[in-house]
Amino acid sequence: MAVGPSIGDLHFATEPSVDEVPGPNSRRLLKRQREIDSNAVAYPRRVPIALEEARGATVRDVDGNTFLDFFAGIGVLNVGHSNPYVLEGTQEQLESVAHTIDFPTEARVDLIEKLRTIAPGGLAGSSNVVFGGPSGSDAIEGSIKLAKHNTGRHGLLGFEGAYHGTTAGALSLTAGKKYKAGYGPLLADAVHVPYPMRNAGVGGQDACERCLDAVKRKFEAPYGGHETPAGIWVEPIQGEGGVVVPPEGFLQGLRDIADDNDAMLIVDEIQTGLGRTGEWFATDHFDMTPDAITMAKALGGTGLPIGAMLYHEEFDTWGPGGHVGTFRGNAPAMVGGLRAIEYIESHDLLSHATTLGQYLRDRLHEVAETTPEVVDVRGKGLFVGAEFVDDGEPDADLVEAIQTRCYENGLLVWNAGRHGNVLRLIPPLVLTREQAAVGMDILCNAIRASTAEGRN
Repeated sequence: MAVGPSIGDLHFATEPSVDEVPGPNSRRLLKRQREIDSNAVAYPRRVPIALEEARGATVRDVDGNTFLDFFAGIGVLNVGHSNPYVLEGTQEQLESVAHTIDFPTEARVDLIEKLRTIAPGGLAGSSNVVFGGPSGSDAIEGSIKLAKHNTGRHGLLGFEGAYHGTTAGALSLTAGKKYKAGYGPLLADAVHVPYPMRNAGVGGQDACERCLDAVKRKFEAPYGGHETPAGIWVEPIQGEGGVVVPPEGFLQGLRDIADDNDAMLIVDEIQTGLGRTGEWFATDHFDMTPDAITMAKALGGTGLPIGAMLYHEEFDTWGPGGHVGTFRGNAPAMVGGLRAIEYIESHDLLSHATTLGQYLRDRLHEVAETTPEVVDVRGKGLFVGAEFVDDGEPDADLVEAIQTRCYENGLLVWNAGRHGNVLRLIPPLVLTREQAAVGMDILCNAIRASTAEGRN
């Protein structure tokens, strides 16, 4: 028997319902926020909405407007907003004990055992889990410590286009200059090499080989310019970089280079993990076993903050207190993560994500046939990107115009890419086929209208 309600029963509605956006109550709250909140606030600047409640793949603002959510809190809400099966467990845990540091609880041990079961490749059944701080950045920080501790080296190797977080170590691996401006110097000997940009087509394999050669030189060239890295940090599919799927053989090539140079291979599954791509982890698409994977975002089940790293047991060389964090015992989030995994299994959402993701990409390919501004559609599962250009140049303004039109018609989408010119779709895995059709109608119409306007 399936746990919790069916995915069709999770939402406010199949279709959005919007009147005036932003409505008066949203405008009031947005104004209050601007007066007292940090200048670092970003999302309401692009999508001016004040949220009141959310269910499944739908959100409702303080004016009663209902939106389809193709954003899911940047991939946090894989089983949807306020999933009743997850909420039931987290509420029961909250009323029992919430903060447990690293004392054992059923919630903690059960989640670790489940993660060991679904871990990619050879990590399954042969891995340990460490919790640290509550975010993905914290998980990356832990992975940096693990690599340094096990190799005795301090150099880090990441990739152009990468996003790994914004704490000091994670920011050293993040490639975006806009995130680093004014915060240097960061960690020494952190280097970035090219990530293969196209997942198919002419030159894809050549790009793969060139990128792998660049990685190899940083390890083996006597004049590589930096200390031999302690590890390689890589997103199996770049998210912020533009939903970039690497060619076959790329991750295995990194595995080979790490093995040849006694380095660790750490795969960042913070955005791609826990079913997002139609597999438990995006690494599963590439038939390769990393030394460690970092997790956060969807791991909390219903938006509760929790970060973790799963790594092969041979690297568990820490002593007591070797990696700590006050909030490494968020028991409600651990229950939330376990229940989210159970819900995904029970409702076969990995298969659903695969099928529905293909539908989203098919719809975008149809638009691309008559819209030359759409130069690439890519992704796996419900992790989808569409890239836009104008006369061969990245067109971030067009993506913003599409995003605004979608918002005005009740669909929330976001952007990505090194130049902001990639439309990124990361809806909850509980999105129904009917909702997907409605949402893609809105999106495709927005693309056609915005590109036509741009040509005039």
